[in-house]
Amino acid sequence: MIDTKPTTNGHGPTTSQTPVEAKAKPRDLAGSRMMYSRMIGALFLLGFLFYGVGSGLATSLVGGSNFLSTIAASQTLLVIGAFLMFLNTGVDVGKGVLFFPILEKHSKRTALAYLATMIVEVVLLAIGVLALLLIVPLARHAGEAGAQTLGAILVQTNATAYQMGEMSLGVGAIFLCVLLFRTQLIPRWLAISGLIGYPILVAGTIAEIFGIHIGLYLTIPGFFFELVLPFWLFFKGFRPGAYRGEPVSVAITD
Repeated sequence: MIDTKPTTNGHGPTTSQTPVEAKAKPRDLAGSRMMYSRMIGALFLLGFLFYGVGSGLATSLVGGSNFLSTIAASQTLLVIGAFLMFLNTGVDVGKGVLFFPILEKHSKRTALAYLATMIVEVVLLAIGVLALLLIVPLARHAGEAGAQTLGAILVQTNATAYQMGEMSLGVGAIFLCVLLFRTQLIPRWLAISGLIGYPILVAGTIAEIFGIHIGLYLTIPGFFFELVLPFWLFFKGFRPGAYRGEPVSVAITD
């Protein structure tokens, strides 16, 4: 039987891919890389904005010794603060979901571990937000026996849930930074800052849970990573080779 497949100058069959199509794939990949990088970077910054502003509003209203008697006049601000804190739930889950396909190319276990710890974190933070919201109906009974004690318990519940949530985030971020360091998805100096900062953050949350109030100071090293990373992702993005899932020896040349 005669082979009727078209050939090029007698040297074999032509491919169906044109030069334009071949060039489009790297461009598409670069576009996808920067899109994912910037989306993840934006979520890091939104998390700071939502939870930081929301927590500042809410805790400023429940910090006094007799806050139940004054909360009725400013309960709208408390609800707004709690709502902003709750928005962080979608932000942090979004980070885990967007990171998953990138991390999975190198280690599915790490991708799953990071996503799982982010889910645990947001559940704990949501419990804390719910405790704050329960202060609103409780304030209507401010003059009754035990109301102030119950209010203080709700405030402490939010504080403890926050520390436990941050501890979960810190553990998950350690796994993340180990993979970022090993694969060089980002520069190693930046991954190392996370490897230093997050264990210190975890230690600080444990100290806070046991009543040793040093957690605020121990968040500073981790804060550096979470502030620098989004700007790096906005302007540089993940390294192309590592983003494609290539080994470090290949990815480092990109």
